[in-house]
Amino acid sequence: MVTIRKAERADHEGIWAIFHEVVSKGDTYAFSPQTSRKEALEIWIEKPAATFVAELDGKVVGTYFIKANQPGLGAHVCNCGYMVTATARGRGTATAMCLHAQAEAKRIGFLAMQFNFVVSTNVGALRLWQKLGFQIVGTLPKAFNHRHLGLVDAHVMFKWFLPG
Repeated sequence: MVTIRKAERADHEGIWAIFHEVVSKGDTYAFSPQTSRKEALEIWIEKPAATFVAELDGKVVGTYFIKANQPGLGAHVCNCGYMVTATARGRGTATAMCLHAQAEAKRIGFLAMQFNFVVSTNVGALRLWQKLGFQIVGTLPKAFNHRHLGLVDAHVMFKWFLPG
C-alpha cells in the first residue's frame, strides 16, 4: 500500500535519486538530463509550496510537488509534478499521488489543477491523468525534444475542481 507524506530533509537524497532517474532518460520532463543535485532540489523542493513523497514498503519510490501555476490573478490554479521510480510503476503510486495532490490542492484553496507540459509519448501519464478527470485543453506542436524520438508534441491538461 502506498503511503504519502510531506517530504522532510532526510528525504532529499531519495528525491534526488528519483529526479535523476526520471530526468536523465530525456523522455518525459523538459529538465536537462544534466540537471545537478542542487538545481534539482531547488526545482522540486525549494520553489514549490509543498513537496511530498510516496513510500512503498518503507522506501521512498515517488515524489510530487504542488505550487501555484501562476502568480497573482492566476494563483487559484495549481500545478503539480510527479515522478515515480521504475521499480514502483504499475503499483498505483502515481494514482495515489495524484489523488492526494487533488485533495491537498482543494484543502489549500486551489480551484483547479493544470499540467503545463505532458509529453505526448508519455502514454501512461496521459491515460492516468484522463482517467482521473483531466482533459487535454491544448497541444504544443513539437515542443519537446525527446531523446530518442526527436521533436514530439506536449499537452496542457486541466481539471476544474468545482461543479459547473
